[in-house]
Amino acid sequence: MKCSYFLDRRPPLGGAVNFAPCPRPESRESSCGLELRPTARSAAQVWLSLVVGLIMLPAMFGVSLGITETYMKVLIKTLKWATFRIQKGRRERETLKPSPSNGIIQRDDGSMEKEIGELRRSRPKRPDGGDFTLSDVFYFSRKGLESIVEDEVTQRFSSEELVSWNLLTRTNNNFHYVSLRLTVLWGLGVVIRYCILAPLRITLAAIGISWLVIGTTVVGLLPSSRVKNWLSELVHLMCYRICARGLSATVHYHNKQNRPRKGGICVANHTSPIDVVILANDGCYAMVGQVHGGLMGVIQRSMVKSCPHIWFERSEMKDRHLVTQRLRDHVNDKTKLPILIFPEGTCINNTSVMMFKKGSFEIGGTIYPVAIKYDPQFGDAFWNSAKYNMVSYLLRMMTSWAIVCNVWYLPAMTQMEGEDAVQFANRVKSAIARQGGLVDLSWDGGLKRDKVKNTFKELEQKKYSSMVVGDDSSD
Repeated sequence: MKCSYFLDRRPPLGGAVNFAPCPRPESRESSCGLELRPTARSAAQVWLSLVVGLIMLPAMFGVSLGITETYMKVLIKTLKWATFRIQKGRRERETLKPSPSNGIIQRDDGSMEKEIGELRRSRPKRPDGGDFTLSDVFYFSRKGLESIVEDEVTQRFSSEELVSWNLLTRTNNNFHYVSLRLTVLWGLGVVIRYCILAPLRITLAAIGISWLVIGTTVVGLLPSSRVKNWLSELVHLMCYRICARGLSATVHYHNKQNRPRKGGICVANHTSPIDVVILANDGCYAMVGQVHGGLMGVIQRSMVKSCPHIWFERSEMKDRHLVTQRLRDHVNDKTKLPILIFPEGTCINNTSVMMFKKGSFEIGGTIYPVAIKYDPQFGDAFWNSAKYNMVSYLLRMMTSWAIVCNVWYLPAMTQMEGEDAVQFANRVKSAIARQGGLVDLSWDGGLKRDKVKNTFKELEQKKYSSMVVGDDSSD
C-alpha cells in the first residue's frame, strides 16, 4: 500500500470523509535486530560469567580448578602425536638433533692459545716464548669465515630452532604438507587459538590491567601505613595472576625458600617483557625503568602511587650517579620491596645469558639470582624488538598454545672481599646460566643494536701479540 492514509467507506452523518492512518507492515530487518540484541547480550553475560567464575576468581586467590592442567595434558599428547606423524613421514631423512649453539657450525671450546698451539705442533718452540708462524693465518681465517657464516652472538637475537614442529607456522620449522590428518589438526588448532583462546586471553588481560590501574590508584589515596603496603601487595599480586592466566602461563617455581626478600636486589636473565608477569605472579617487586607515555605511562603513574617503584626520566637515565644513588637509597630501606633488575639490558632468545651490566652490582646489598627458562615447544616467548612491536608481540603470545617456563630461585649472593663489580656480576651470571641450562657468554647484549667496541678488538689483539713477542707487549 503506497498511500499513507486510506478512505473510510462509511462516511459520518455530516458527509465528511475521514482519513485513517494506514497500518505499515513491520520491517524484517528491525525485527531481526531486536531479536539479536537480547541474544548478544545474553551471550556476553554468559562469557563474562565463565571468565570471572572459572578463571579470574581462582587466579586472584592462587587456586587452580584443574582446567589448565587438563588443557596442558591434552596439548602435550597432541604435540607428541604430531611429532610422531612428522617423523614417520620423514624416515628417509635424519632427525633434527638439538645443539647447544642451535647452529650449523660445530665450534671448539678451546682458547686462542690452545688452538694456535695445536697448529704449531710441527714447529719447535723458541726459548724466549714468542714467535710467529705462517700457520697462525689459518686460525684467524677459519674464525673469520665462521663468523661470516654464523657467529655466536647475533644468533642469540633471533628465535631459537625447535627440535620438532609445534603446529605453529611462526616457528622456524614452518608448516608443510605431511598428511591429511596433520593438516586437519593444524587447521583445527588455528580455529581454537584465534577464535577461542585469543578472545579469552584478551578479555583476561584487559580485566587484569584495568584492575591494576584502578586498584593501585585507590590504594594510593590511603595514608602510608602497614595496611596500605599490605593492600598494595595484594592488588599487585592478584592483577599479575590474572594477567598470567591471560597468557595461559604454566610456571614451575623451584627452591621457593630462596625467594628475594625486602631490602635486596633480584637479578634475572631477560627473555621477554612478560618476565615481569612471570616473577610477580609469585611475589611482589619494585620495578625499575624509564618513564613512558600512553597506556604504559598510565600504568606506571598508577602503580607508583601505591608502591615505591623507581621510574626515571630519559634525561635522568644518563646520570649514572643519580640512578645508583636512588637505587641505593631504596635498598637501604629494609621495609621496601626487593628491586627487580634485568642486568643484560635487552632480550636474549632463551638459549644463553649475555654480559651483565656492572651498575646493578655497584649498589651494594644482597643479590638474589633467579634463572628463567621457557619451553619453546608451546610458544616462543622471545621478543625480537627489531622485528615486532609490543602490540604484535603480545598478539603472538595470546595466539600461542601456552607459555610454559621454569623459575629457579638461587641462594642469595654477596660481593666477596677483593671482588670488584665486574667479577661479582660474572659470578652471578655464571650461576644463573648453570642452573637454567643456558650458554654463558661474555658478549654485551648491546651488540643487538651497536657495533663491537674497540676495547674488545684490542683485547684479542693483545692476546695474540703476547703469544708472538712475549708477555711484555701487554704493557
